Amino acid sequence: MEETFTLLPLHIDPTTKLITCPGISTKQLSDELNTLNTTHKTLLSLESPHTVPPPPLPINPKRSAQIQKMREQGNAQLAKRSSAGPPAQEHVKESLKLYSYAIEMALGRPQWEPVQIVRDEVALLMSNRSQSFIGLQAWPEAAIDAETSIECKASPGQSKAWWRGGRSLLEMGRVEEARDWVLRGLEVEGGENAELSGLLEDIEKRAERRKEREAKTRAQK
Repeated sequence: MEETFTLLPLHIDPTTKLITCPGISTKQLSDELNTLNTTHKTLLSLESPHTVPPPPLPINPKRSAQIQKMREQGNAQLAKRSSAGPPAQEHVKESLKLYSYAIEMALGRPQWEPVQIVRDEVALLMSNRSQSFIGLQAWPEAAIDAETSIECKASPGQSKAWWRGGRSLLEMGRVEEARDWVLRGLEVEGGENAELSGLLEDIEKRAERRKEREAKTRAQK
């Protein structure tokens, strides 16, 4: 079937702003113009500034519940790792998939939903997925997820993300970066955070051993 475009002689009244089509009268055209004019009148009746009414449900509860469910299932898979023995990697891989699905769903929220909800969800899920990558010894991926988590929500309460990022950097041998990262985390979370303080001690010990090896190497030359 061929599509045909017909240019209609539409007219906008300069005073009322109503749209009419002089000389052409069909029921379909009349119904569509009536709907358009009625919508225009409704928008004009809104309080200034004129805005389009928001959707009736700004947050989809089903999506939120599904994201939470997948996150909890991912957590359960990681919890099985400690008692699973050698096949534990399968549980870690499954948690990785569940967290990834949840992240994809969170990022796919409609644009009219509050962006802070997306940031909170992604911050938590990225931190969780970072732990899965740590379980697989995928240190670069774990560090990136931890950093993304902090970028989404750089406020107190993110100590696990700070720790996971620092541990990943340390395992990659990026000792100075790991120290700077953990020090930033301590500034945000408070200097009394036991996990981060313990990690900082490990970093300092690693840095000291590196200095000793370098000094020994220079002495042998």
